[in-house]
Amino acid sequence: MTTNPHPPPNARAGDIAAPVVPTRDIPTAAAGAHDIVTPDVRTIDYHTAGEPFRIVVDPPVAILGETVAERRVFAISDPSVDDLRRMLCFEPRGHADMYGGLITPPDDDGAAFGVLFWHKDGFSTACGHGTIALGAWAIESGRVTADPSGITEVEIDVPSGRVTARVHTSDGRVTGVDFVSVASYAIAQAVSVPTARGQVLADIAYGGAIYAHVNASAVGLTVEPRHIDQLIAIGREIRWALNDSEHARHPSDDRLSGVYGTILYDELGEDADGNLYQRNVAIFADGEVDRSPCGSGTASRVAMLSATGHLSADCHLVHDSIVGSRFDARILRHVTAENRPAVIPIISGTAYKTGEHLFTADPADPLFPGFVLR
Repeated sequence: MTTNPHPPPNARAGDIAAPVVPTRDIPTAAAGAHDIVTPDVRTIDYHTAGEPFRIVVDPPVAILGETVAERRVFAISDPSVDDLRRMLCFEPRGHADMYGGLITPPDDDGAAFGVLFWHKDGFSTACGHGTIALGAWAIESGRVTADPSGITEVEIDVPSGRVTARVHTSDGRVTGVDFVSVASYAIAQAVSVPTARGQVLADIAYGGAIYAHVNASAVGLTVEPRHIDQLIAIGREIRWALNDSEHARHPSDDRLSGVYGTILYDELGEDADGNLYQRNVAIFADGEVDRSPCGSGTASRVAMLSATGHLSADCHLVHDSIVGSRFDARILRHVTAENRPAVIPIISGTAYKTGEHLFTADPADPLFPGFVLR
């Protein structure tokens, strides 16, 4: 089975190909050697609240463009960059839910570096859990010198703009990272979506990427591991149903258009301190599952809850994931973005290094750059 793995150069955030299993014909061992342009690749791996993030500090391929947003457009259409993504993400070196980033130059001297986020279906516009991991990596690797005050702001250019990883340190160790998102805002409320489980109402919000928000109870589910297959199915269905709708259009930059994922959530009342308490799972791209509470998804959740009056400036959102990990989110300040009320969310978590890797590609390997089974 083959499909075109390279969307057009002006591909939007939601322009992700249908499921590919695998993405190129798998030849037999007798097919022999083939040309592999990707050399050995070194990575440093982290996890943020359970979600992996594979960092390529020195990408071995050229990624052209003046800005990170332009480099993302180039990466989407360039076979060498895309082969690097698939090599690191697909089996046998990765898996269907692997995530990572290619370090790039920043847009200007105001940021420490830039990053292109990648996953099994392409290159995303935003990634909060990745920003948290990058903040920890920047300090732990010495890329950015830790401030003696114990709080270091690491500015990072991503395709949707400039974000901040506010890294907390004590006795030479990273103790936490705050992700300061781009301006986030509600787009639409109570949009009716036909699904196999009946009509459901979805709220739609932007937090560096566009997400649909649906109460899991509306589709007869709860956000628990035992329901993961059903959550993936309904999350994909909602995302695809909305992806070409008017609600999926970014108001000023079509490269940011398209629904990136569906956030299915449980309302759990309040915690002991009176903060809003919810559990969620983000089903993003084409059926990928975020093990963390989802950074950019949480930013969009803060924006929607603020717009509906459920989250005030003096209240936090305690946001749990499907695996029990947690982000703490709040409104840093109210702003105007795209001529509408918006907020700057700040989302707190941390990340841990899991390993360093040297990945190789054997010229005789008929399965290069890899495959995915869902």
